[in-house]
Amino acid sequence: MSLEKTEWILHELQRIYDKSNDYNEVTLIKATQDIIREQAKRIEQMEGEIDGTIWSPKRWGE
Repeated sequence: MSLEKTEWILHELQRIYDKSNDYNEVTLIKATQDIIREQAKRIEQMEGEIDGTIWSPKRWGE
């Protein structure tokens, strides 16, 4: 998922969160936001790991 999509989804969830008075809905939205942020962080970490592996001189001879 692109950074723009992630930010848009988080923004829309926050908009719904701000308007909600339902405890269950608010809790679900916050949990969803946390999961999306964690996934985005892990994707970024994995992309960095892949880049590091590709550019590792140890791998150039393989």
